[in-house]
Amino acid sequence: MKNGTQSTEAGNSPGGHLRDDVLAGIVVFLVALPLCIGIALASNAPPLAGIVAGIVAGLIVGPLSNAQVTISGPAAGLTAVVAAEIAAIGSFEGLLVAVALSGVIQIVLGIIRGGFIKSFVPSSVVRGLLSAIGVILILKQIPHLFGHDTDPEGEMSFFQPDKQNTFSELLQILSDLHPGAIVVGFVSLAIIYFWGRVSFLKKTGIPAPLVVVLFGVLCSLGFDQLGGSWIITASHKVEVPLPETIRGFFGLLPNPDFSQITNPAVSSAALTIALVGSLQALLTLEAVDRLDREKRSTSPNRELIAQGIGNIVSGMAGGLPMTCEIVRSSVNIDAGARTKISTILHGALLAIAVVLLPRAINLIPLSALAAILIATGLKLASPKVVAELWRAGRYQFIPWLVTLLAIVLTDPLIGILIGLAVSTIFILWSNLRRPLRLVVEHHLGGDVTRIELASQVSFLNRATLRKAFDNIESGKHVLVDAHDTVYIDPDILSLIKEYRDVIGPARGVQVSTRGFRGKYAIEDRIEFVDFSSRELQEHSTPDKVLNYLLVGNQRFREGRRLKRDFSRQVIATAASQHPMAVVLSGVDSRTPAEIIFDLGIGDVFSVRVAGSIVTPEVLGSIEFGCAAAGAKLIVVVGPNRCAAVQSAIDSAHGKQHPYIRECEYLKPIVQSIESVVRESDSQNRHALDGKETKDRSDTDNIVRLNIQRSVREILQKSTAISALVESGQIGIVGMMYDVTTGICHVMNETSHGIGTIEPEASHET
Repeated sequence: MKNGTQSTEAGNSPGGHLRDDVLAGIVVFLVALPLCIGIALASNAPPLAGIVAGIVAGLIVGPLSNAQVTISGPAAGLTAVVAAEIAAIGSFEGLLVAVALSGVIQIVLGIIRGGFIKSFVPSSVVRGLLSAIGVILILKQIPHLFGHDTDPEGEMSFFQPDKQNTFSELLQILSDLHPGAIVVGFVSLAIIYFWGRVSFLKKTGIPAPLVVVLFGVLCSLGFDQLGGSWIITASHKVEVPLPETIRGFFGLLPNPDFSQITNPAVSSAALTIALVGSLQALLTLEAVDRLDREKRSTSPNRELIAQGIGNIVSGMAGGLPMTCEIVRSSVNIDAGARTKISTILHGALLAIAVVLLPRAINLIPLSALAAILIATGLKLASPKVVAELWRAGRYQFIPWLVTLLAIVLTDPLIGILIGLAVSTIFILWSNLRRPLRLVVEHHLGGDVTRIELASQVSFLNRATLRKAFDNIESGKHVLVDAHDTVYIDPDILSLIKEYRDVIGPARGVQVSTRGFRGKYAIEDRIEFVDFSSRELQEHSTPDKVLNYLLVGNQRFREGRRLKRDFSRQVIATAASQHPMAVVLSGVDSRTPAEIIFDLGIGDVFSVRVAGSIVTPEVLGSIEFGCAAAGAKLIVVVGPNRCAAVQSAIDSAHGKQHPYIRECEYLKPIVQSIESVVRESDSQNRHALDGKETKDRSDTDNIVRLNIQRSVREILQKSTAISALVESGQIGIVGMMYDVTTGICHVMNETSHGIGTIEPEASHET
């Protein structure tokens, strides 16, 4: 995953997307301005306090953070906290001290790497947050779309300052319709919809939200000339405070009252703001990383430090506390932002607008901004997410749904906490119900019941584990596998040790352990043989070895390959090797014997040559594997779509590839297979023409005939192998491997020294 601070491609450099970032910065600024004011009003704070926080977030936090598309600022999730703390402290000036102190706490959290929490937030909660914000944006902005503007922009709680709730506010629209705002709002929605779908409009590169704002301003000016009920008055537009001079602007900003620094309420407020703001920042970071087009990963610890510095500056300058904000970040991404330039620019524009251009900004109708936010909400609350999470199962769907409903029916902070609580319950319940997985594995030394522990095994799982141990019959072998386990309760550890050392042996059960972390003091101890040893080789028969290979092929196809400790096998086979089979196969990259038969180190001799042909070197290798090393079975494998065979077919019919003529050592291999092709042609009335050589069944038939010939030549040319087969010490068989299904089909007509093979077990063709 890309890191937010690094970019190796020119297109990802700050200058590579300058135009996109500038346009996105303008759009975010236009949306952020009324949100900053609205959140300040909802927090019972001066309107300029919200704007100051937005400016600091853009100009200070933006450069310090390594988040590329995340926008910080005053957030709806902090409104209830800020309002409550102002009441507890008794003044806004006292709150400013708490804001500055909260920044110090956040810096400490970043230094001690408290951002690790970000990695543990369940994806269902993050997606629930995104969907809920989308739903809230739609519900909260519908009144503004109709010109009903009693609830301030940016206010996202279910119970509103105007004594209504999110749903009852919708009913109030009917008695407060504004024709001018309605025209601006619905035409703006149409502009956004068609702007991304009409090719020549899309090619302009101008973000639709910017066009919407310009359209809204022009309509507002036009309606002023029209007069009557069409006039969009100041209460339906952005309302930036209007200081008469620049000095007057700074005179409106309150100063922190440091005389209250010893007030316990200030300390309590600082801790609350730091913890709540940090939690929301980390959750928003995770959500925005998911939305980011380039899927970059933001450093949570660096973000906490940046947020802390921002809050110190904001508190000293008279601003609200800030955190990462999901609505502005979503608008930023939707407007095409690629780097933090848009973040910094939006902060600069906030400063310029509020100081130098407040009258121009106050021309923007709220219904135009509502259209932009509704469009953003529709993308966040996509029905596709519902279908995807439904298919993922209840462990994903229910936490997502609870998070969504909780946020919509309370506020973002409380909803997130409820979602986290529900997800935690589901995780605990999942571990309680499925603390382990039992798998019966077929090893060379016999069957082994593997008990695979979950990632978290608590004392609640003790009864389940004890029941699993009690169900192991005498004479069986059990492996307790903790490879994927990160935490084991001491009671569980005590139970495992007691069963391994006392209870298991007393019941005649062999107990192996593997994968426990060093701190648990349970060493790896394997009591079964999972590789081909001398004893296993001596007691094997050709039939048993063939069955083991076919069972391994079935595991390979079904994705149930055995978990092997290759390091242990390397040590165990270092002194000697006792393979159970010799596998002759082609050099096709899709047919490695150890993988398609699910084998370990030391289990087979693997002889590979293009076309699986028999040469003196190949025959000598097979003789060594059987006569010297004691292998019990010879398997000749050929893939059904063998490139060497196809080349021989083409060459036999006058279509020899140039590389065959150029490769002097390849030519004999192709010529050897050509003889099989000619023999096949002579047995048919109609030789293969150019069209027929492309038929897949012809290639498969030659592969089959070639395997038959290789088996015959091994028996005819090697008296040693022939004698071993005649005496029943070894067997030989051919197999065709299907590269499309992974099935090894046993060719019964090539079987020698092996008992009858059932078609179901052999996949006979």
